[in-house]
Amino acid sequence: MKAPRHFLQFKDLSRAELEYVFRRTRWIKEKFKRYQRYWPLVDRTLAMIFEKPSTRTRMSFESGMAQLGGTAIYLYTRDSQLGRGEPVEDAAQVISRMCDVIMVRTFQQDIIERFARNSRVPVINGLTDDHHPCQILADLYTFIEHRGPIKGKTVAWIGDSNNMCNTWLQAAEILGFRLNVSTPPGYEVEPQRANGNFRAFRDPLDATKGADLVTTDVWTSMGFEAEDKKRRRAFRDWQVDAEMMRAAKKDALFMHCLPAHRGEEVAAEVIDGPQSVVWDEAENRLHTQKALLEFLVLGKARKR
Repeated sequence: MKAPRHFLQFKDLSRAELEYVFRRTRWIKEKFKRYQRYWPLVDRTLAMIFEKPSTRTRMSFESGMAQLGGTAIYLYTRDSQLGRGEPVEDAAQVISRMCDVIMVRTFQQDIIERFARNSRVPVINGLTDDHHPCQILADLYTFIEHRGPIKGKTVAWIGDSNNMCNTWLQAAEILGFRLNVSTPPGYEVEPQRANGNFRAFRDPLDATKGADLVTTDVWTSMGFEAEDKKRRRAFRDWQVDAEMMRAAKKDALFMHCLPAHRGEEVAAEVIDGPQSVVWDEAENRLHTQKALLEFLVLGKARKR
């Protein structure tokens, strides 16, 4: 049996494969907007395993699978044997014999890596503490949709060097754009994740100068709630505000993976302002993931 393709980190797809997925996204989204049925995954089933709950991840995968003609099954770990001590390896062996593709949203990257090693079908990372490849796939497509190719552009990441930042780092290296990162002291990018497309800035305003895209995330990610007060103090000067957006290019875009806290990591005038594309970005989770599902389950589609 041929080994399945997984999407556990952004770098699991090559530049050519990513560009293919972006092209398919455009085609699939246009079909959706014209209310034209496209059901390549009829009789196929997606298992969605959630240890970390999510609105956007569940909606986008469940709706996306239905729009491709397939079925999605929601599994919350606390309501399954995974929450009662069943080994990840055993669960992967069983679940992967009953479906065609699996999405896992969990805490530790090791969990999804172990699951994928024991799965007979493709496994997609819906989020871990280390990576969020589906979100960055949607973010990149949103930029391409609004501004064209991202190669040679500059993206400014302001805030925590979290799973989103880690994935942006991989994307910058693969797709050839520059990533400016500004974090508070003590929250810097881990040295082993750095690459030649990355540059660190102490002052977040300097990081946004000349940027084509400014993006951020919450100061306290899920699983780090105990650090909330400490993080609020550390990150208070890392709010993306109007001054930072003025430092970026005049046509710079603003993105946030949502949910957002206005008045914390982003000013209301920015996220609700004319440069913000957060609603397009959120919708594009649906369309990029449909293209990803099609690719992982069926391979490259015939030209249409």
